Amino acid sequence: MDQLKILGGRPLNGEVPISGAKNAALPLLCAALLTDQPVTLRNVPRLQDVRTMLDLLAYIGVQTRHDEYGAVHLHADRLGEPEAPYELVRSMRASILALGPLMARIGYAKVALPGGCAIGSRPVDQHIRGLQAMGAQTLVEHGNIIATLPRGASRLKGARITTEMVTVTGTENLLMAAVLAEGETVLTNAAQEPEIVDLAEMLIAMGAHIEGHGTSTIHIEGVQALHGCDHAVVADRIEAGTFLCAVAATGGDVFLRHARGEHLQAVIDKLRALGADISCNGDGVRIQSPGAASGKLQAQSFRTTEYPGFPTDMQAQFMALNCVAHGTSTITENIFENRFMHVGELARLGANIQADGRVAVVEGGAQLTGAAVSSTDLRASACLVIAGLVASGETLVGELQHLDRGYDGIEVKLRGLGADIARIPCQRAQ
Repeated sequence: MDQLKILGGRPLNGEVPISGAKNAALPLLCAALLTDQPVTLRNVPRLQDVRTMLDLLAYIGVQTRHDEYGAVHLHADRLGEPEAPYELVRSMRASILALGPLMARIGYAKVALPGGCAIGSRPVDQHIRGLQAMGAQTLVEHGNIIATLPRGASRLKGARITTEMVTVTGTENLLMAAVLAEGETVLTNAAQEPEIVDLAEMLIAMGAHIEGHGTSTIHIEGVQALHGCDHAVVADRIEAGTFLCAVAATGGDVFLRHARGEHLQAVIDKLRALGADISCNGDGVRIQSPGAASGKLQAQSFRTTEYPGFPTDMQAQFMALNCVAHGTSTITENIFENRFMHVGELARLGANIQADGRVAVVEGGAQLTGAAVSSTDLRASACLVIAGLVASGETLVGELQHLDRGYDGIEVKLRGLGADIARIPCQRAQ
């Protein structure tokens, strides 16, 4: 297992390209199940989760191919076993996204209850109840969700579905199920994330009739069939936010090519209040920061909420920034109940944080010093990288399988901005 070796204290300067969003690419890949015609996806990030999803689609019978330009070509004209077995999906919760398209396309699906990183409960009951409202018969047994159409039915039926909680993957699953259902489906209390808008735009390009995506109420009029399309994955707002926090902490001047400022407004507002100068245009986002060493950064309190509020996927990275900014801040995690596991690792670097349940109080102004730390989940790993970039001395970040699930060559991109960071083999204990 590799680890990242970071020598902190260097400002970041230059330009970095922001990759396609993992959280958009995964449902877009599953959307290829909805048609027997070829689909091309561009700007697909090179991530472990993407590779896992492609393996899953290939198991189901989808032909997949990467070309020399980095695009992924998919063709689901001859589907085989409509099953997502546990050995393929245990490491990735997004595998549940195969459920809706398979039910819409062939009226049967068997999907293992998903695994993934241990940041708290993400129940799939909202997916199941939504499909039941559309006429599906469902059964959960032996760790699998099995969904079928009633005897004599050829398609799902449109319905008005209100989820009890805002769920991103639930909205995506039900959206994909509804595009081939008979009649109109209305999704209320729908998630509004840019990744859902990107999925809806791809489905529309395939011939779906969808209105209201990006709001809490989505209207879908089912069609008989969808055709293929050529679609580019939207830029990853969480990768962009991670780089913004890194530059804010270390200081410097960086342009994030392809980043969409309108997708990060809650984070950008906090970074501006903290003391960074940020400007946005159609090509990307630029950040200029004096860095924590200047003593000019002011820690910011925040609460994570559903989009367009402050994203839970940016909580850990901003916590690392608050550790080295001036003042005391309070962070409230409202989305997942177990997402402060990085607190103990930050403390190993010298951070002063008191966490109690869903609330963490950060005493800023810490002089972080390098140490060996371990990632506990995807965004926690990014948090530790940011802390290592600003800490004095050498930081070793282990358990990189988490980082590789969501960041496309982050150490290469940071090195291009002037960071002293390298991926090295894990050192063995003597």
